[in-house]
Amino acid sequence: MIVLSKIAEVRNALRQVRRADKRIGFVPTMGYLHEGHLQLVKTAREQCDYVVMSIFVNPLQFGPNEDFQRYPRDLERDRRRAEAAGVDLLFAPAVEEMYPDKVLTRVTVAQVSEPLCGRTRPGHFDGVATVVTKLFQIVQPDAAFFGQKDAQQLAVIQQVVKDLSIPVEIVPCPTVREPDGLAMSSRNVYLSPEERTQATVLYRSLQLARRLLAAGERRASAIRAEMVRLIEAEPLARIEYVEVVHFPQLTEATTLAAGDQLLIAVAVRFGQTRLIDNLIIKLD
Repeated sequence: MIVLSKIAEVRNALRQVRRADKRIGFVPTMGYLHEGHLQLVKTAREQCDYVVMSIFVNPLQFGPNEDFQRYPRDLERDRRRAEAAGVDLLFAPAVEEMYPDKVLTRVTVAQVSEPLCGRTRPGHFDGVATVVTKLFQIVQPDAAFFGQKDAQQLAVIQQVVKDLSIPVEIVPCPTVREPDGLAMSSRNVYLSPEERTQATVLYRSLQLARRLLAAGERRASAIRAEMVRLIEAEPLARIEYVEVVHFPQLTEATTLAAGDQLLIAVAVRFGQTRLIDNLIIKLD
């Protein structure tokens, strides 16, 4: 595995790969790799000839009171895990390499970036869209792999690629979970043992929504109310949102009908840790 930190080095290395007519797969991450990231690499290996991973904690997507400074980082650990998973090129730039000057250009996606996490994290998805667009320009992959746990991020990136005619295939990959259902996340390390136990309520609430839909419930408000009741039974849980929306448009869903593709999404805080999870389901 090659480890590079400079944009020019990455472009030069991939120029050689492209000349060999190899299909390039790309897995962008913020590091502190867990099994979810490694599953993205596995899928990329299955579909591509050459796999690039980036590790970059992007300051543009963190608000002033968010956890940019304390976001977990361990590049040597990540390097070992990426190599073992089959990554061919690891791009790990410094902030100064990605943003040598003040950033005057931002990519903004209207509508899809505004509900859900966009309500409480203003500017977050501008930061995501900007850095991913920049990484696409650097790597120029044939396909890029994103986890469905960050479903709103996925929808934003899909819109960017569509609107800006970026020639990359976006490949959504299923959420990877712990044995008790908790979605894998780099932020899980922040949870105390008691918070970790109660955090399984996110997945349990999504499973409750699935059962209600399977039983024929078609009122989004009723599904949401039952999910809220379940989550609020955990004393450490503080709900940020519980929503039922159309996917990928992220418009509000009220009465649900056959053929609807829904995103049932939750954001819940446990102490200082904010966790998200979701279920994407198409109604019969």
